[in-house]
This record gives sequence, C-alpha cells and structure tokens, in this order.
Amino acid sequence: MKLDTKEYEKKMQKSIDVYQENLSAIRAGRASAAVLNNITVDYYGSPTAITSVAEVKVADPKTLTITPWDKTTLKAIEKAIQTSDIGINPQSDGTIIRLVFPQLTEERRKEIKKSLQKQGEDAKVAIRNIRRDANDKSKAMKKNGEMTEDELKQSDKTMQDLTDKYIKEIDTITAAKEKEIMAI
Repeated sequence: MKLDTKEYEKKMQKSIDVYQENLSAIRAGRASAAVLNNITVDYYGSPTAITSVAEVKVADPKTLTITPWDKTTLKAIEKAIQTSDIGINPQSDGTIIRLVFPQLTEERRKEIKKSLQKQGEDAKVAIRNIRRDANDKSKAMKKNGEMTEDELKQSDKTMQDLTDKYIKEIDTITAAKEKEIMAI
C-alpha cells in the first residue's frame, strides 16, 4: 500500500498560499490595499478587518484612501493603523483617512529584502516539516507491515520530489518580490 501524498501536497500548497499572502502585505513603495489585510479595528467590542468597516481605494500610485461607512469608527481605524507595523502615519480630515506611501530608501529596501529571505526560509522549513511528517508516516506504515521496503523508498522519493518542486516555487516567488522591491 502506497502513501497517499495528496493530503501532503495540499498542505504544501497551503504553505505557498500563506507565504504569498504574507508577501502581498509587504509594501513595495506603491499604494496597495493588501497592507491593511492583517490590521483589525475594535468595532463595537470585536476585532474586525478594516475592509469590513470601510471602503479602501487606491487614489493614485502613492495614496490609499479609507472611507469608513460609520463615521464613528474613523478614530479607531486611525489608531489601528498607527499601532500596526506598516510604518505609515494615517492623515485624517475627519471623513477620510489617507495613507501616503513614501518612496523607499536604499536602506529600507535592503531591510525588506532581508525580511523576504527570512520569510522564504520559514516557508521552506514549513514545506520540509510536511515532508518529514509524510516520511514518518511511511516509516510507521512499513513498521506495521502496511508497506514494503520498495513502497517506502518510492513514497520517500515522491515526497522529496514534491518538496523540491515547492521549494523551487518559493525561490521563484521570493526572487520576483525581491526584484519588485529593488526596482523601485
């Protein structure tokens, strides 16, 4: 009986998806609503995503506008942005909040690149941990007599091939984001 690798492949793809989502929140010197994805506002006692309490628009390549549907949430949105780690101070005129994205300095680009590489390495570790779990399951199946030695080797090879494929994908995604950051 061979190990079913579909479940592990789904987990690896999920790791890639999470990594890409994390990268979308890294600002590259241009306005993007994705920087607000991980910021929540205290809305009547419950943490709520900014996009659920306000309209978020890209006004121009350097400016994001946030228009709360309920004007009483303006201060809470402003406070949530200030306490977040996006590094942009919100500017409010009482009805709309503007986020002006500054041009990235060379030093800041290098910091972002270093952060990208660390996140890429973390994603690779997650992929390798999934491979390890699959290999452990294969070994347990072999020990219990559910799998032959040849099937064990085949399962290990299949998992290694999947791991290589997803790690290469992480490298490609990281390189593209680094190029985007450094080109600005």
